[in-house]
Amino acid sequence: MNNEAPQERYYLLRIAHEQYGCAPEQLSAAQCGAAARIAARQRQIEAAVLYSPQALGVVIPEAQLDDAWARLVARYADADALHAALAAQGLDAAGMRERLGRELKVEAVLERVCADLPALSDTDVSLYYFSHPEQFEQPAARVARHILITVNPDFPENRREAARSRIELIARRLQASPERFAEQALKHSECPTALQDGLLGTVRPGTLYPELEACLFGLAVGQIGPVVESPLGFHLLRCEAIQEARRLTLDEVLPRLRDSLQNRQRKARQRQWLAGLLQPSVSGETLHG
Repeated sequence: MNNEAPQERYYLLRIAHEQYGCAPEQLSAAQCGAAARIAARQRQIEAAVLYSPQALGVVIPEAQLDDAWARLVARYADADALHAALAAQGLDAAGMRERLGRELKVEAVLERVCADLPALSDTDVSLYYFSHPEQFEQPAARVARHILITVNPDFPENRREAARSRIELIARRLQASPERFAEQALKHSECPTALQDGLLGTVRPGTLYPELEACLFGLAVGQIGPVVESPLGFHLLRCEAIQEARRLTLDEVLPRLRDSLQNRQRKARQRQWLAGLLQPSVSGETLHG
């Protein structure tokens, strides 16, 4: 029983950071309840895996544990911050390393369970590709640059009318010399992309505010649109290139698709194995008439 309390605090610490991005004491009552349920399930799975026949002989190298510890420390400002966070939960470095070792052993056992899975052949991957063509459709896209003048009533030069006047002046300048768009973005844009000469990169549908997207996708290559207003302020957009909608080829997706399908196969094997591991044996059940 004495060993359960540190385990419980460890699980809550990890779940709070991974699921909610905060310390356990910052969780709401509802979040605390959800974290407790997740922790209970994870403890059940961990115990079943570590006491399974497949766990026999699995040893985690000290160097691997050191790497895991270093990754944990990297989440905090420094080692002192980590130790303070652990102490707040009644944990210490030795206990945390022991918990990390158990996690690594669980991962190693799950990998062992999948060790006999055959590698997917090119035929297997091709069959999936041609059976699911809709998954490889790439929507039309635009490569774009933009200039933003923000609206902020706290600054006279960024009050709405002043901001509009400023961007309209830039627009007139670009009407005479459209090739100066990158230069004008670097000088005047109030968006972080100004450092890249206003380059937004490849823009796909659903990426920008609707009013900006409607403008951009109506432009020809090299064309600069009219001034457009968004909740951020006023924009000028230039279409640098058009990428038409197309289906990615098998050669383009083959390595990534193989990895994805292989990982899916591994996860399915692990789920099946865990389900069998966690299923109570009939002989251990009490039957009631």
